[in-house]
Amino acid sequence: MTSVEKIILKAKELIDNSSDGKRYSQLVREISSHFPDIPVNTVHGSLHKFRTELPETYYQPEKGLYKALKYRETGEQKIIKKIKEDKIKEEQFYDPFGERIVNELEECTRYIVLGGNRFKDKWGTPDVIGVREAKRSDIIKPPTEIVSAEVKLDEANLITAFGQACSYKLFSHKSYIVVPKTSSDEDIGRLDSLGRIFGIGLVLFDPLQPKEPDFSIRVRASREEPDMFYVNKYLKLVEEELFG
Repeated sequence: MTSVEKIILKAKELIDNSSDGKRYSQLVREISSHFPDIPVNTVHGSLHKFRTELPETYYQPEKGLYKALKYRETGEQKIIKKIKEDKIKEEQFYDPFGERIVNELEECTRYIVLGGNRFKDKWGTPDVIGVREAKRSDIIKPPTEIVSAEVKLDEANLITAFGQACSYKLFSHKSYIVVPKTSSDEDIGRLDSLGRIFGIGLVLFDPLQPKEPDFSIRVRASREEPDMFYVNKYLKLVEEELFG
């Protein structure tokens, strides 16, 4: 067996034995420790071959991380089963996130829960929408801001959820997508990159704890000016609730 074959076989073994996967740097360090007589440059070259010819039973959820496919399928199935058993509903996370953007992030002074089809529009309705208005104590009054959020419990529809979060920027200064932290690393990695490109905030939460979701910000939403035509069109439908 050649040095390259030994290194690739060892890399597979290390990845297979770790449900969290192995990062490139970890593989280099552990393989070099196991084969002290093999030059580190040979280890790098062998891992490059492994990466470019990645076997079907392995995948890269994000740059520099390697996982065995068996762990992704098993983990997702367990979470879905638990959510069904506990009868957890997506709506249970709306108010907790609304409270989060008011009390923790302080990006809003008031929020309301929408969901459903309140805006009667094929472009969708935010699950949570908040407003940030100037306080009487503010010496310099900031402009009014609208913050919208799309909360998604179903990990199979994250692409759709991201598209909806993008559409909310028509009438919102900031838009967030809120997804389970148990989503695949690959999905979270892509949402992270897309969020930074399009200015959409990404928040992760524990889908098994609706009372204490443990929200964590992965990407902060960037502020941009919405189209005032759509701001007035949609907010007129919830004016009394949001500003009352």
